Amino acid sequence: MAEHNALGERGEKIALDYLSERGYVLLEKNYHFKHLEADLIMKLDEMLVVVEVKTRQSDFMAAPEITVTRKKQKGIIKVANAYIFDNDLDCETRFDIVSIITNEKETIIEHIPDAFYPTL
Repeated sequence: MAEHNALGERGEKIALDYLSERGYVLLEKNYHFKHLEADLIMKLDEMLVVVEVKTRQSDFMAAPEITVTRKKQKGIIKVANAYIFDNDLDCETRFDIVSIITNEKETIIEHIPDAFYPTL
Protein backbone atom coordinates (compact mmCIF):
# COMPACT_ATOMS: atom_id res chain seq x y z
CA MET A 1 0.00 0.00 0.00
CA ALA A 2 1.33 3.45 -0.88
CA GLU A 3 2.35 5.59 2.08
CA HIS A 4 -0.24 8.28 1.28
CA ASN A 5 -2.99 5.63 1.21
CA ALA A 6 -1.93 4.34 4.62
CA LEU A 7 -1.94 7.91 5.97
CA GLY A 8 -5.42 8.47 4.53
CA GLU A 9 -6.75 5.29 6.11
CA ARG A 10 -5.21 6.25 9.44
CA GLY A 11 -6.84 9.68 9.19
CA GLU A 12 -10.24 8.16 8.45
CA LYS A 13 -9.92 5.96 11.55
CA ILE A 14 -8.93 8.97 13.67
CA ALA A 15 -11.88 10.98 12.29
CA LEU A 16 -14.33 8.11 12.80
CA ASP A 17 -13.24 7.63 16.42
CA TYR A 18 -13.39 11.40 17.04
CA LEU A 19 -16.90 11.77 15.61
CA SER A 20 -18.21 8.56 17.22
CA GLU A 21 -17.12 9.85 20.63
CA ARG A 22 -19.30 12.90 19.95
CA GLY A 23 -22.46 10.97 19.15
CA TYR A 24 -22.18 10.51 15.38
CA VAL A 25 -23.23 7.10 14.08
CA LEU A 26 -21.45 5.57 11.09
CA LEU A 27 -23.73 4.60 8.20
CA GLU A 28 -21.12 4.05 5.46
CA LYS A 29 -17.38 4.25 5.06
CA ASN A 30 -15.82 4.92 1.65
CA TYR A 31 -19.19 4.97 -0.13
CA HIS A 32 -18.74 4.90 -3.92
CA PHE A 33 -20.85 6.30 -6.71
CA LYS A 34 -19.32 5.82 -10.15
CA HIS A 35 -15.69 6.96 -9.75
CA LEU A 36 -16.49 9.25 -6.80
CA GLU A 37 -16.29 8.54 -3.07
CA ALA A 38 -17.48 9.91 0.26
CA ASP A 39 -15.11 9.08 3.11
CA LEU A 40 -17.70 8.84 5.89
CA ILE A 41 -21.48 9.03 5.84
CA MET A 42 -22.77 9.47 9.36
CA LYS A 43 -25.91 10.36 11.24
CA LEU A 44 -26.20 12.85 14.07
CA ASP A 45 -29.70 12.82 15.52
CA GLU A 46 -31.87 13.17 12.39
CA MET A 47 -29.16 14.86 10.29
CA LEU A 48 -27.24 13.03 7.56
CA VAL A 49 -23.60 14.18 7.74
CA VAL A 50 -21.28 13.54 4.80
CA VAL A 51 -17.68 13.88 5.96
CA GLU A 52 -14.57 14.49 3.87
CA VAL A 53 -11.42 13.57 5.78
CA LYS A 54 -8.14 15.25 4.84
CA THR A 55 -4.96 14.01 6.50
CA ARG A 56 -1.44 15.37 6.21
CA GLN A 57 1.77 14.96 8.17
CA SER A 58 2.19 18.74 8.38
CA ASP A 59 0.52 21.95 7.28
CA PHE A 60 3.76 23.26 5.73
CA MET A 61 2.27 23.74 2.25
CA ALA A 62 -1.37 24.29 3.27
CA ALA A 63 -3.90 23.28 5.87
CA PRO A 64 -5.47 19.94 4.85
CA GLU A 65 -8.98 21.38 4.50
CA ILE A 66 -7.78 23.86 1.85
CA THR A 67 -7.34 20.93 -0.54
CA VAL A 68 -11.11 20.31 -0.70
CA THR A 69 -11.60 22.23 -3.92
CA ARG A 70 -14.93 23.25 -5.43
CA LYS A 71 -14.54 20.37 -7.91
CA LYS A 72 -14.04 17.92 -5.03
CA GLN A 73 -17.06 19.40 -3.23
CA LYS A 74 -19.23 18.86 -6.31
CA GLY A 75 -18.15 15.21 -6.42
CA ILE A 76 -18.97 14.69 -2.75
CA ILE A 77 -22.39 16.28 -3.29
CA LYS A 78 -23.05 13.86 -6.20
CA VAL A 79 -22.14 10.91 -3.98
CA ALA A 80 -24.42 12.20 -1.22
CA ASN A 81 -27.29 12.58 -3.69
CA ALA A 82 -26.77 9.00 -4.87
CA TYR A 83 -26.72 7.73 -1.27
CA ILE A 84 -29.90 9.62 -0.43
CA PHE A 85 -31.64 8.31 -3.55
CA ASP A 86 -30.40 4.71 -3.12
CA ASN A 87 -31.60 4.65 0.50
CA ASP A 88 -34.85 6.56 -0.10
CA LEU A 89 -33.99 9.15 2.55
CA ASP A 90 -35.77 12.39 3.30
CA CYS A 91 -33.60 14.26 5.78
CA GLU A 92 -31.46 17.32 6.19
CA THR A 93 -27.91 16.83 4.97
CA ARG A 94 -24.74 18.57 6.04
CA PHE A 95 -21.23 18.47 4.58
CA ASP A 96 -18.35 18.50 7.06
CA ILE A 97 -14.59 18.34 6.75
CA VAL A 98 -12.33 16.73 9.32
CA SER A 99 -8.81 18.07 8.90
CA ILE A 100 -6.06 16.01 10.52
CA ILE A 101 -2.36 16.63 10.93
CA THR A 102 -0.65 13.58 12.38
CA ASN A 103 3.00 12.71 12.77
CA GLU A 104 5.40 11.27 15.35
CA LYS A 105 5.04 14.35 17.58
CA GLU A 106 1.33 15.13 17.52
CA THR A 107 -2.15 14.62 16.14
CA ILE A 108 -4.27 17.70 15.57
CA ILE A 109 -7.93 17.30 14.62
CA GLU A 110 -10.10 20.12 13.34
CA HIS A 111 -13.77 19.39 12.68
CA ILE A 112 -15.44 21.89 10.36
CA PRO A 113 -19.24 21.44 10.39
CA ASP A 114 -21.12 22.88 7.39
CA ALA A 115 -17.80 23.24 5.57
CA PHE A 116 -19.57 23.69 2.23
CA TYR A 117 -23.04 23.76 0.80
CA PRO A 118 -24.66 22.42 -2.36
CA THR A 119 -25.41 25.25 -4.74
CA LEU A 120 -28.07 25.52 -7.41
